[in-house]
Amino acid sequence: MAQDNGPEQLFLDDLAVGQIFLSGQYALTRDEITAFAATFDPQPFHLDDEAARATLFAGLAASGWHTAAVTMRLLVGGGAPLAGGIIGAGGEIEWPRPTRPDDVLQVESEVLEIIPSRSKPDRGMVRLRSRTRNQNGEVVQVLTARLIVPRRQVDP
Repeated sequence: MAQDNGPEQLFLDDLAVGQIFLSGQYALTRDEITAFAATFDPQPFHLDDEAARATLFAGLAASGWHTAAVTMRLLVGGGAPLAGGIIGAGGEIEWPRPTRPDDVLQVESEVLEIIPSRSKPDRGMVRLRSRTRNQNGEVVQVLTARLIVPRRQVDP
């Protein structure tokens, strides 16, 4: 029986500026939000509904770092099918609105720039903008990342 290895892995040479990738979906539960926060970002607006109502969030909100972790999971799961994995070399992250319990997240990524390396011909840099949206299409995170992507090996 043939094994499904997921989506085709794309090398630098396969990518084009403007190319779009769409991830699967992930439903974020209240329990996941509070468990993540208790371990990594123990602030009241991530831990307790009542306490969160008295903050600028006006209700329980996931840590931005939790949203970033879910985004990474969705990218690795096929939302950015890059050969060699998702290897970051820096970037910028924004959280324009909070992620809430029961939000269903999906990531749409766009290739903004492709820069073959001059000193390392086996790789290059890709600038990828990933917008994480909830089930209402509202953007909860924008990640613009510089990623290292290998080139296809060319036989001499």
